[in-house]
Amino acid sequence: MIDKNIVKDLVDQWLEGKEYFLVDVVVSTDNRITVEIDHADGVWIEDCVDLSRFIEGNLNRDDEDYELEVGSAGIGQPFKVAQQYVNHIGKPVEVLSADGQKTKGTLKSVDGCKFVVTTEEKQRVEGKKRPVTVEVDKEFDMDSVKYTKYLISFK
Repeated sequence: MIDKNIVKDLVDQWLEGKEYFLVDVVVSTDNRITVEIDHADGVWIEDCVDLSRFIEGNLNRDDEDYELEVGSAGIGQPFKVAQQYVNHIGKPVEVLSADGQKTKGTLKSVDGCKFVVTTEEKQRVEGKKRPVTVEVDKEFDMDSVKYTKYLISFK
């Protein structure tokens, strides 16, 4: 089986000096290699092809055959690395907490492994007959949520 760390090292070499970042490398037991990269402005197919050729040029199929797929982290897919959170600050996200609670709002900030989502909630305000909508900041830990993903809107 091809070593995941060898593939990761090759990807890191290709990424050097580029604004892309590695999201994930998966190597299955049957040597199916999947590499996901991302960029703040999206991923160009030409760059995926270039990375694929770079990896293929540094792995020997005669030693061990493999299948290689290089692509971008899918839009609307759960975030896997902190840089994806940073790239989506100010954008709508959905968070599924460890206890199964879904929160939709705007990703406000990221600090280390913590992030803040601003939501709108109806709350009773003293002196008002009806509840009013207020913005509420909710803090989450990246390691303790089931997922966070960008919310696609077609409005």
